[in-house]
Amino acid sequence: MASGQIVAVYGAYGHTGRFVVAELRDRGFVPVLVGRDARKLQALAESHPGLEARPASVDDPAALDRALAGAAAVINCAGPFVRTAVPVIEAALRAGIPYVDVAAEIEANVDTFAHFADRAREAGTVIVPAMAFYGGLGDLLATAAMGDWTSADEAHIAYGLSGWHPTKGTRAAGTVSGERRKGRHVRYTNGKLEYHNDPRPTLKWAFPEPMGTRSVLGEFTMADAVTIPRHLSIPEVHSYMTTEAVRDLTAPDTPAPSAVDNQGRSAQTFLVDVVVRSGGAERRAVATGQDIYAVSAPLAVEAVARVLAGRTRALGVASAGEMFDALDFLRALAPHISVEVRQ
Repeated sequence: MASGQIVAVYGAYGHTGRFVVAELRDRGFVPVLVGRDARKLQALAESHPGLEARPASVDDPAALDRALAGAAAVINCAGPFVRTAVPVIEAALRAGIPYVDVAAEIEANVDTFAHFADRAREAGTVIVPAMAFYGGLGDLLATAAMGDWTSADEAHIAYGLSGWHPTKGTRAAGTVSGERRKGRHVRYTNGKLEYHNDPRPTLKWAFPEPMGTRSVLGEFTMADAVTIPRHLSIPEVHSYMTTEAVRDLTAPDTPAPSAVDNQGRSAQTFLVDVVVRSGGAERRAVATGQDIYAVSAPLAVEAVARVLAGRTRALGVASAGEMFDALDFLRALAPHISVEVRQ
């Protein structure tokens, strides 16, 4: 348990931000509620007596500095991250504190690695982008599956979602990413990110039981295509998404997630199946759980707890699998996520 350490949460009143605030409190941290909308921050503070609300816009560096004053770390939950990551990271560097975010946006994560690696290392601090369901979890699973392998020919990440009711933030981030890509889709192949206009294939993926074989959309590339190759020697990283989830995500009238339990989680379930292959050998890691947004909170908070405790393997900007002991980290996520590694 944390001993009352203060952690600023930017975008605290957002869907994922609320889960992060709750998880921080459960772990013994003291969240400071930060975001652009003072009214929403105050309403959230009233539902969490004793927590401080500090309004700050990303285009106001002085307000961001005041918001992070006294904090031991900051978790950025406010997308689109292509707009919020840089100013919040800059504020974290000025404050000399670690930064963690839950960005699923490929381009935003690429920018974070490209622009801040040297500065964070020189400052002696830590930046962990994509520390969430997309990006962080896949990276941890791939790293755990690799075990003692120093390289592999390919990695495959198959997302078995029962459905996907996107949040307003997810839709906004998707719009921004689509505009930046000019409508193209992304794949990681031949050791680099490539942009394509060709149709993405519909395939069959044999998920472990009880899910079984399902129809998936191929080349449904997520932040894993950024996080995994940052530290694992794998020239091909391919992702897949169950077609039911794709239909939900792309339909304009799919409602936002609604709570079905006292933790605020939706009924959505997930199974993430990661396969790494080298020559004729194959290794696998599987994670199951409930609600992709809710589970991002223990991922991000566990990362902050380990960074503040000095349980890290890197300095500067690093993805989850490079920064932490992957298998130990995954085990620490119980009961939020069940994990099985098959080597």
